[in-house]
Formats: sequence, C-alpha cells, structure tokens
Amino acid sequence: MNRTDRLYGLVEELRAAAPRPRSARRLAERFEVSVRTIERDLAALQQAGLPIWAEPGRTGGYVIDAAATLGPPGFTPDEALAVLIGLGTLRHSPFRHAAHTAGRKVLAVMPDADAGRASALASRVHFLESEDEPVLPAAFAEALGADRVVRLRYLDGTGAESVRDVEPLGSISKEGQWYLVAWCRLRDGVRAFRADRMRSIEVTDERPARRTVRSEDLAIQYGRLRSLGDD
Repeated sequence: MNRTDRLYGLVEELRAAAPRPRSARRLAERFEVSVRTIERDLAALQQAGLPIWAEPGRTGGYVIDAAATLGPPGFTPDEALAVLIGLGTLRHSPFRHAAHTAGRKVLAVMPDADAGRASALASRVHFLESEDEPVLPAAFAEALGADRVVRLRYLDGTGAESVRDVEPLGSISKEGQWYLVAWCRLRDGVRAFRADRMRSIEVTDERPARRTVRSEDLAIQYGRLRSLGDD
C-alpha cells in the first residue's frame, strides 16, 4: 500500500472506531508498517487540519472526529479522461449543467501538467450526434432529487396533453432518451415519462409517502436494467 492510500485508510479506520481510540501499535499491525511510520502519518494528517488527537493511558490511542473526511485524491490523466468522457455523454441530458461544472472542477483540482494532458486527450474523443437531438428539460434533474410531488404537463405517445401529479421514484436512460419513473396519481400506478414529452415541470411542496419500485413494475421488454451503482 502506498502512503496516499494508507493515509486515507487511517482516516477511515479511525472514523469507523470513533469515539473509541485506536493505538498506534494496532494501526501499525493493521497497515503492516512500523509504529514510527504510523505516528509520522498521523502527524501529517494533523498538520493537514484533520481533527485527530491522542488520548493518554493504557487504553488510550488516537481518536478522530467521526465527521472528518480527507479530500479526494487527485485524478490521473487517464482517470480524468474517463470522467470527462462520461460527463460528455450528458451534454443533451437533463443533467447537462451539473455535468459541465463537474468537468471544470475535475480539471481544476489537478496539477496543470496533468490537467493539460487530460484536456488534450479529451479533445481527441468525439460523439456522433443527431442534428435534431432535443435538449431535455433541466428541471427533470430537480424533479428527480426533490423528494416532492411533481406536476407534469405531458404529451403522451398520441400527442394528447394531460396534467399529471406524480411521485418520482427514479429514472431510466435508453439510447439517449431519459425517462422519469414515477407513481402516477392519475393512473394509480407506476409509469415512465419521457423527458422530451414534458412541456412543463413544477415541483410542489407536498412530500409523498415513501414507495418502492421493482423492475417488474416497469414492464421492460428489451434490455437489462442496470443501476448506476452497479460495478
């Protein structure tokens, strides 16, 4: 384990144990280094501003404020390129504004040379897009994360317009189309609403009761549903 990984590991080990202390000897055994190395690492974390302190006594050791975290490690140029490519696929999605600012932040936290390398590599990656690809409503992202009832003015597949009060449950992306999966109060069941058919999106103040959705509730006929959290 390199020193950077060990520093992150030390923080997480102390956070998991908090408010109980961990001795330097136990930490040394855990990370397979000397006690002196652990003490140097802990001193470096303290100098970096982490709230770590030593408790004296036979049962004492090092303690950290459980709310403390160590900032994310820097991206390598290849990792940054992968992130930028992923964010680039969201250019026309409801998450485009957050994707744009996230891309700028990725480069901002990198050393100039690495950021330049990642930017140069990203400039070689291109997306073949339809000329009339619609720009989807950014309010879709707010509706998904608001945990509130959402009022949609919506066009169905026949072009008929209706107003729906829905309870957002999640979203699905397929071949450039984004769908808001929600409990539709008009239909009294789970429905998937295409983002490009939403004429207006209003997040209300009403907080709905918690519901769960299963993949079989969506009547998906083609493909396999994969969560973004799946490896």
